[in-house]
Amino acid sequence: MLGILFTAAGLAGCASSHAATSGAASSNAAPPSQQVVATKALPKSTPTKVDIPSIGARSSLVPLGLNADGTIQTPPVSTPMQAGWYAKGPTPGQIGPSVILGHVDGDHQPGIFYHLKNVRVGDEVDVARADGHTAKFVVRRVTEVSKSTFPTNEVYGNTSDAELRLITCGGAFDYSEHSYVDNIIVYATLSR
Repeated sequence: MLGILFTAAGLAGCASSHAATSGAASSNAAPPSQQVVATKALPKSTPTKVDIPSIGARSSLVPLGLNADGTIQTPPVSTPMQAGWYAKGPTPGQIGPSVILGHVDGDHQPGIFYHLKNVRVGDEVDVARADGHTAKFVVRRVTEVSKSTFPTNEVYGNTSDAELRLITCGGAFDYSEHSYVDNIIVYATLSR
């Protein structure tokens, strides 16, 4: 089990120079007839790339850890097209929730996860791994949540299947905090 030290505003690095993308708190979950059936988990292997074809997002992955205050690190905002994976958790394809983070924008330009809010249930997410395998995930839910009520246990807590979380900022931009007020969270399950 992960030693969960994350604060509710787990993506403290979502500062941006852009105005907000709009969106109220919402959820896009798979209807019962479209539930994703998990497949056999893969062994540990460092992820190297993430590809979300439905939104044209593709990036190499850099390892991320924790900041001194216990929040999860984010890729540098100066390179907003760079995604990163939480290296202290399961690798994509292992049992548990693997977490990949990216910016919605930064340095006056769209970020790698600028269109993450447009991902839909059933979309595929591919994660290339150092062992040569590609972990293929199917999206089962997309939510937008306030950072003040970030679902820490739901995102980082133990799972019985190999799962993936994609996280970026969303909602209104709070100029006094230099950060978006919400997070977009995509939940996906290993499919093959």
